[in-house]
Amino acid sequence: MNEGIDLGRSFAQLLGGLGVPEEIGRILWLPLPMLVIIVSVLTGVIATVWAERKWSGMMQQRYGPTIIGLGGSIQGAADGVKLLLKEDITPVKADPLLFVMGPIVVSIPVFFAYLVIPFGQGLVLSDITIGVFFVIAISSIAPIGALMAGYASNNKYALLGGLRAAAQSISYEIPLALSVLAIVMMSNSLSTIDIVAQQTPLGILSWNIWRQPIGFVIFLISALAETERAPFDLPEAESELVAGHHTEYSGMKFALFYLAEYANLILASLWASLLFLGGWGFPVPLEAIAGLIGVEVTSPGFQVFAALVGISMTILKATFFIFLAILARWTLPRVRIDQLLDLGWKFLLPVALFNLLLTAALKIAFPGFFGG
Repeated sequence: MNEGIDLGRSFAQLLGGLGVPEEIGRILWLPLPMLVIIVSVLTGVIATVWAERKWSGMMQQRYGPTIIGLGGSIQGAADGVKLLLKEDITPVKADPLLFVMGPIVVSIPVFFAYLVIPFGQGLVLSDITIGVFFVIAISSIAPIGALMAGYASNNKYALLGGLRAAAQSISYEIPLALSVLAIVMMSNSLSTIDIVAQQTPLGILSWNIWRQPIGFVIFLISALAETERAPFDLPEAESELVAGHHTEYSGMKFALFYLAEYANLILASLWASLLFLGGWGFPVPLEAIAGLIGVEVTSPGFQVFAALVGISMTILKATFFIFLAILARWTLPRVRIDQLLDLGWKFLLPVALFNLLLTAALKIAFPGFFGG
């Protein structure tokens, strides 16, 4: 287990230097992780929405947003304010409690999943030993919220959308978990920091994508389906279900669904970069570069540089996966519901099981290369 950095203790010690007792410092630290996550995720969602609109515009030979902010950069924030100011309507025959709980249950779990996402060596808000299991478990809560929203709306299109969301999530959660389990088997740990650290010794040559090409493809397809992105956006297919389980929602409740969709996309992209592309790792080990230029790896300047490079690499790799998702949206046609379920149960699940068994066999046969 890689202990990393205890950010809570570091914060308490920092305040201790100012005369604040360590116990008080730890109490003051408690709400800060969620505050950091909320601000960071909101910023990431605004940036992702802007990037998607710009990239989509380029693919369609148009400009995208250009007016609000520099190059339309705060168009997403303006849309959020607009939704916040809109009237919040609840249908007369809707279930009031479930109608309110639906968007909350969909959006809240994704924020907790960010607690175990590392952006650098020790730069993680909560390095729990079961980080991988935690993300998979908490991500399975969101479909319950979609089903609640569809049922509570008392609308046939919303109910069908909620049922589709639940069926789709169940169908692709299992292959996704099996592809991640193969990575866990090679790294001998459920800690996200340990999984990335296992990919750093040889730089790009150590990345899991080379040892898990089948798992990478399974993860990529399953993650697109789990985030309900095109071509797997069946729960809200406009031509079939109006807007799916979003149909009866307006104002801030609708904004929560919108926020959860993009927060999930960013989470899946970060997850892919950590599991398969070495996370914060630079393609060439920074220690080797430091040795060539004669810089001590323990020097404060190098440590700060390594941290900045790590954060930049994590974000850059995640951006690559976000671009792939946007590219898939504008190049692939939407699949039918029977095709979607067949792909999950009849193809991805058997292939994921085969990949897991193959990884176990290779781990025994080549322990040095597959983490024996």
